[in-house]
Amino acid sequence: MTAKRSLPIGIQTFSKIREGDFYYVDKTGLALRLIAEGSHYFLSRPRRFGKSLFLDTLAELFEGNAALFQGLAAEQRWDWSRRFPVIRLSFAGGVLRNRSELDEKIAELLAENEARLGVRGEQRSLSGRFHGLIAAAHAQHGERVVVLVDEYDKPILDNITDPDTARAMRDGLRNLYSVIKGQDAHIRFAFLTGVSKFSKVSLFSGLNNLKDITVDARYSAICGYTEADLDEVFAPELEGLDREQVRAWYNGYNWLGEAVYNPFDVLLLLDGRQFRPWWFETGTPTFLVDVLTERGFYTPRLAHLRADEALLSAFDVDHLATEALLWQTGYLTFTGSRQIGARWEYSLGYPNLEVEAALNDALLKRLTEQPGQASELTSRLYDVLLAADLDGFRQHIISLFHAIPHQWHDGNQLARYEGYYASVFYSHLAALGLDLACEDASSHGRLDLRLRFNGRLWLFEFKVAELAPDGAALQQIRDRGYAEKYRAEGLPMHLIGIELSREQRTLVGFEVETVMP
Repeated sequence: MTAKRSLPIGIQTFSKIREGDFYYVDKTGLALRLIAEGSHYFLSRPRRFGKSLFLDTLAELFEGNAALFQGLAAEQRWDWSRRFPVIRLSFAGGVLRNRSELDEKIAELLAENEARLGVRGEQRSLSGRFHGLIAAAHAQHGERVVVLVDEYDKPILDNITDPDTARAMRDGLRNLYSVIKGQDAHIRFAFLTGVSKFSKVSLFSGLNNLKDITVDARYSAICGYTEADLDEVFAPELEGLDREQVRAWYNGYNWLGEAVYNPFDVLLLLDGRQFRPWWFETGTPTFLVDVLTERGFYTPRLAHLRADEALLSAFDVDHLATEALLWQTGYLTFTGSRQIGARWEYSLGYPNLEVEAALNDALLKRLTEQPGQASELTSRLYDVLLAADLDGFRQHIISLFHAIPHQWHDGNQLARYEGYYASVFYSHLAALGLDLACEDASSHGRLDLRLRFNGRLWLFEFKVAELAPDGAALQQIRDRGYAEKYRAEGLPMHLIGIELSREQRTLVGFEVETVMP
């Protein structure tokens, strides 16, 4: 077995990993392919996915630091005799709160590059200074320039809840990035990365030679670890871990090619030896949760959304499409695609158990507005399901809906029909990370929710009772034969019809039929 090495937790510097005794997943073959096939690229990936490390790898490659690439794919396939001047711009560190701070940061970055490359900026404007830096570096070093921009969108995203400030940041960055188009003759290679995929019109106006490889099957694994990477590179660390559980928790991110693991999750798992939402916990998406609840988003849809390419690209300060926000931030990923006439349609779903459970837990806590109570309810739900305590389950649902503040009901349009109740209940179950399917389709229709847990199947149908409960929910399960789909599994089944009152805002009907194999 390969000898154990150190885990590169939080290390985004290629030289530190290569010079130290750290594990490294070789991405240099993909870097060479990029360079061979084009010159100007854009890539969007969620936070903590290795974008910064890949950019640093590109920088070391172009700067000709051959010793760092021994034993890697690039070692024998790169011309180490040529060294290119590299301009690095990174907005990853700190939070910029206004346009003045952004301009100051850009000036600092330009000064750092001028000093490192031995050129002097004479222009007064930031765009003029960037323009001059590129041209002067080309002249000084005799090779065209490489421009690498890390977290290109962070100054906007840090202020996304303040549209005026976000627009000012967007305008300042557009002024900077537009220089890249005008300096094409001096640029050998340009690569911009970030979390979001802002429309070219809003941020890259005129930069029409920038190739977006965000959704490109050839580069789906450009960041993240593949199954092969995990088994080959990290083999010494996998002993004692359930490989299927590792896959269920952390694999599944996909950009229409090979699926990958979030590297941050993998490294923290291998270090801590515990299955936890490591990635999710480092940046709880408060803004995202607020958007979903304020827009009354039907949470069972999160497991299987459909969107076209235009919708997924509809991301700007003035228009934040919910689907685009979920996908670009990594809380949903591609599960398939198809061509419909002249357009492409994509199917989206949770990438893995970590995201499904943690996001729904955050949603539930936002809905109840009492995080401690939400945690207690989730714990109690698990015990009730484990014991298959049907009467306790009924009482639990009453407690759940009593926990929703009345003012949330009053201000939410979704609360006017049964989808609201299914939404709350779905997020409550999904927060446990159990085997759950919403709107489970059969030849007879769509069952609201199906839960498979502890050797039993639970089939749920929701109805809103206008007056008194009439048993319509359970009767629908019977009439449409929803249980027939699962009989072959040979498990006990609980058919549960849940009826809730729009006026009383609580459970008014709970009927159960248990079917034994």
